[in-house]
Amino acid sequence: MTKTETHSESAILAALTERVKELDCLYQIGDISHQPDLEHREILSRIISIIPPAMQYPELATARLMIDGDSISSHPLVQGPVQISAEVEENFRKCGLLEVFYQSLPDGSIPTFLPEEERLLRSIARQISLVIERKSIEENNLRLQDQLRHADRLATIGQLAAGIAHEINEPLTNILGFAQLIDENDSIPDQVHQDAKHIINSTLHAREVIRKLMLFSRQVPPNKTEVDLNKLIIDGLYFLESRCERQQIRLVKDLDNANPCIIADPSQIHQVMVNLVVNSMQAMPEGGTITLGTKKQGKKVLLFVSDTGTGMTKEVLEKIFIPFYTTKDINQGTGLGLSVVHGIVNTHNGKIEVDSSPGKGSCFTIFFEVNNA
Repeated sequence: MTKTETHSESAILAALTERVKELDCLYQIGDISHQPDLEHREILSRIISIIPPAMQYPELATARLMIDGDSISSHPLVQGPVQISAEVEENFRKCGLLEVFYQSLPDGSIPTFLPEEERLLRSIARQISLVIERKSIEENNLRLQDQLRHADRLATIGQLAAGIAHEINEPLTNILGFAQLIDENDSIPDQVHQDAKHIINSTLHAREVIRKLMLFSRQVPPNKTEVDLNKLIIDGLYFLESRCERQQIRLVKDLDNANPCIIADPSQIHQVMVNLVVNSMQAMPEGGTITLGTKKQGKKVLLFVSDTGTGMTKEVLEKIFIPFYTTKDINQGTGLGLSVVHGIVNTHNGKIEVDSSPGKGSCFTIFFEVNNA
């Protein structure tokens, strides 16, 4: 056998060895990518650790993935003089970068990457992209499932609330009527007058709860017309300012002069604003600042109410729109205020978002379509 033949066989053997390493690397990555018991970051970390052994010079190679401001490396990172890279994408958008560095050889020479290594890195980058996209799909599915469960729960409670409201309304009307008749009788003692007034006030409060239940279950159809949100806020605050002053709460208006009108039920939008302001007031027992504002954003109009109150935890945020859920004392709320807000916003084809954290206050933002119907 000639030297040429020996060299040719050695080259073929080396190429086959490299190919086996590449295939083994891709096989391991495929296996790791589909392990449901592993956390997302653990999957990425294991993939990165598999890359250097697949390179031509494993002992000199360091792999690194940079994604979403995070960096995952196979070894304590020492960037070498030679590197190759491949972009990581999520839904055709670049979201990260996969890199491999080569350190210098012991004799000081610098190794080069083979074309096969560059192709391998691009293949691994595509695998990582699939892992990231699968995680995004799973998170979206979980969110959709939560939204569906929430919508189903609200629909069921809405039907129940409507039935209860109709059943209770008639006896409440009788109680209120007879109590008012008693109160109008001048021949009864003062104590009976006072008791009758207590009955009247309690009945009126119960009727208000029923009215909110009817609104929540959408048994009261909205009467939509053109509404100027800025004017609605100015008029609505007039009735809240004195109450805020007593609680040492400052009301601030931040109104966008270019804010267009929307098509909505003015009384229901007024109720949304009042409910949100009252909610903020109850979150600030020691006083603070409530800001009401509007803002034009593309084809949407924003109505926001922010406060400097106690804020809410993530667990509370997940439940605030559930009817009768409340963190307040029994005499401070029915747990229907935010549920009614949610129902009214949905009736107007709007969307409500909440940003809050403990000790940093809360901000409720409602998005209305400029030309909603």
